[in-house]
Formats: sequence, C-alpha cells, structure tokens
Amino acid sequence: MKELNVEIITPSKVAFQGQVKSISIPGTVGNFQVLYNHAPLLSSFEIGRIKIVDINELETEFSTSGGTVEVMTNKILVLANSFERREEIDVERAKVSYERAKERLANKNKEKIDEVRAEASLTRALNRLKFVGRNNLN
Repeated sequence: MKELNVEIITPSKVAFQGQVKSISIPGTVGNFQVLYNHAPLLSSFEIGRIKIVDINELETEFSTSGGTVEVMTNKILVLANSFERREEIDVERAKVSYERAKERLANKNKEKIDEVRAEASLTRALNRLKFVGRNNLN
C-alpha cells in the first residue's frame, strides 16, 4: 500500500503520528496536497485547515495556526504552532480573543498596539470559529 508516514508536532506535544494516504496543508502561496512519492519539499504554511486522509479513506480536518512542513521520501514532518480537532477548540475563548483583537484594531489610533500581532490573533480566532461552524459574530 502507498502510505505516508506523518508526524505533527506542536510546541506542547506530538499531536499526530501515523500512516496516511494524503495530507492537505494551507501553504503560504496556496493549499497543497502531499501524496505518495511527492518530491522533497520544505515550506511554511498559514492559518487554516489541515486535512488528513487515512489509509481507510477516512478524512479528518484540523485547525492550525501555521508552521513549517518538510516532505522527504514519503515522510512528512509538520511543525505546527497549533493543531486542533473541532472538539478541542474552546469556542468561548476563541470568541473572547476575536472580540479583543477586533476592539484593539478598532482603537489602534488611540492606543499603541502591535497591529501585526492583533491582526494575527483576529485571524486565528476567526479560523477556529469558522472551523467549528460558529462564525456568526456580527
């Protein structure tokens, strides 16, 4: 069987380890999929979703906030800033983070803030909320 050995590591844990048929990643310049015998690759990836298709054709999606990926001889190493299943996402925390970032950006001319950091926080929170189907924030 044509399998890929995937290991996904976050700063706090080994989040996934196993044999898969494919993995789709939100690349910096667009989503990409890795299949058996993919060419060697080293890339960064963005906030979005990682989709894994296991050897039984079961698809599972995860929320991520970016990182790097290395593909080498059917071995994929993903170093992710975060990697969460739907049920692991704290919806209330994501809502609070979204509102706080939105407020900070709205008041950026009144207070000194790290605008890039606030925008990233807003994007991460929105990604989590969309992922769990709770993006009706307005």
